[in-house]
Amino acid sequence: MTYVFQPSGVCPSEITIEIDDNNSIQSVNAIGGCSGNLQGISALINGMSVAESIKRLKGIKCSFKSTSCPDQIASALEKLQEKQENKQ
Repeated sequence: MTYVFQPSGVCPSEITIEIDDNNSIQSVNAIGGCSGNLQGISALINGMSVAESIKRLKGIKCSFKSTSCPDQIASALEKLQEKQENKQ
């Protein structure tokens, strides 16, 4: 399943997340933002479960902002989980 998310309060304009049938992250790609940091985050959470990724990324802040790219990825994953639960 591929999910496209429009983050807010961060540099990327779009985050695309691919999840496999086991609810594990296969890829995370962003349009805009700090390429190196986003590639690093993606490499670290590839293969990780959605739940574990949310646990690790949620609440991280970027400097004076109330959110960050990792926090927005966690938000995207939470919305993805909600969609999956609503389908069941």
